[in-house]
Amino acid sequence: MAEPSTPGRRTTAAGPAGERRLQAVLLDMDGTLIDSEGLWGESEAELVAELGGVWTEEDHARNVGNAAEPVGRYIIGLTGADLTPRQVADRLYEKFRAKLEDGAELRPGAKELVALVSGAGIPVSLVTSTERALVSAAIGGIGLESFDDSVAGDEVSANKPDPAPYLIAAERLGVDPRRCVAVEDSVVGVASAASAGCATVAVPNHVEIAPREGVVFRESLVGVDLEWLESLVADR
Repeated sequence: MAEPSTPGRRTTAAGPAGERRLQAVLLDMDGTLIDSEGLWGESEAELVAELGGVWTEEDHARNVGNAAEPVGRYIIGLTGADLTPRQVADRLYEKFRAKLEDGAELRPGAKELVALVSGAGIPVSLVTSTERALVSAAIGGIGLESFDDSVAGDEVSANKPDPAPYLIAAERLGVDPRRCVAVEDSVVGVASAASAGCATVAVPNHVEIAPREGVVFRESLVGVDLEWLESLVADR
């Protein structure tokens, strides 16, 4: 869809965004909409091997949901590589980009959820730690044009688990974060969304997520409907 000239002010049968209980849906990308965590893990393992180290499942789990430069710092600490976090991040992105050439598999129910929310006239934004240069390719199975807006990892002053990405997403759509539903798959992502005040849905993928007040858990995105999404913000 084309981005509205005034973000977050589209109207539907339910009225302007300011009159709806559910004002927007904010969606993480990696591990939530696309099954890319395995591709990230492979890319990390290959890079760490080139730098003389060994990347374990535990290392991957500790970094799920993190932006590229924090992962770069972790890899430097693991391998002792004489590189900057940015240099490691760039090499990691090169490997990940190559793996995206065949496309990233969508998570069950992901495309249907975006179509459902968009079709109802509710603003939907992509909120990802992945940097802008890779977003279009990574979300190609759904299409970046399916979203009203997107916030990339290199466009925020502080990344997840800081609440900034979700606060910025809500501000750009012109909505109240407490009347937004955010969907995440990682510990850092859930922390970011919940700290921003969003009604947060956790759909764990590669890592376990501890229970947290205000966070609702689902096994997948399959079967999510508008009535259920509305219910998450009904008492706000």
